[in-house]
Amino acid sequence: MLTTYTVENGQLSLRDNVRDAEVLRRAVWIDLLQPTPEEEDAVQDALGIEIPTREEMQEIESSSRLYREDDTLFLTANFLYGADTGEFSSTPISFVLTTNALITVRYATPKAFPVFTARCQKSPVLLTSADAVMLHLFEQIVDRLADILERIGADMERASHGAFRRGKPGAVTLRESDLKEALLTLGQVGEVTTRASETLLGLNRILTFVGAEKATAVRKENQGTIKTLVRDVRSLVEHGNFLNNKATFLLDAVLGIINVEQTNIIKTFTVVSVALMPPTLIASIYGMNFQHMPELNWRIGYPLALLVMVATAVLPIWYFKRKGWL
Repeated sequence: MLTTYTVENGQLSLRDNVRDAEVLRRAVWIDLLQPTPEEEDAVQDALGIEIPTREEMQEIESSSRLYREDDTLFLTANFLYGADTGEFSSTPISFVLTTNALITVRYATPKAFPVFTARCQKSPVLLTSADAVMLHLFEQIVDRLADILERIGADMERASHGAFRRGKPGAVTLRESDLKEALLTLGQVGEVTTRASETLLGLNRILTFVGAEKATAVRKENQGTIKTLVRDVRSLVEHGNFLNNKATFLLDAVLGIINVEQTNIIKTFTVVSVALMPPTLIASIYGMNFQHMPELNWRIGYPLALLVMVATAVLPIWYFKRKGWL
């Protein structure tokens, strides 16, 4: 899908699936979502640049993701998407910055893109230049990542409350569902923070590269935005690392609680087994089929055997309680 964004007379003109060369040259932003070969060819012929292929976008070496050809910058990084639905993952997105236009090539839709599009429709001033479009889009991505990290932090607090505060003496009994929910939440927190950190790392590399090329790539009035973005990205990286470390600590603590719960269960089974061993021994003795067993002729033999079995079961339990093992 090919979408062009053009500002005409102070108004935003948004067109889909337009391959006219003149329209593409006037566009300040060209968004390629899962582009077809025909759409790629139309953009390449109109602007005289080569669009990165999906295979090239997936390469991880820095020289393949951040480079310059003449006056055009090619910037690629992995971006988190799908955090709202739980089907989160990372996708590479390329930003091709020319003197007059920004071309984005992507195969998934992070929420920051439709949100930024809605903002542009209300405030076309965001599309004054190609570098302004890219930097404002980065601002939206950073804001979106900040919201995700805030929500993840709140989820982690709820998981911590369910797993620990309910386990205090006198509190509501800790349930298995609480521990399971805590494990799932902490696992998701670790996954999201890792992918968010990957996105922030890619953004930091792009901003560093663009900052070094600011003499030609970024207009003077937009250079201050780069410094602000760098500070925001670094603060989010630190916050993401904090959340990741906290999630690791809570995960270890939850696993420790599970081990304690399992130990209590095993201890209960052990006590029951020890308590039942003497009665089982007595019952086994009197279950033998020897011809001469004097106790068989006792009138009080049966109740006496029951009494002995009960006594031998109660005594170990009393002893364990006295020692504080129960």
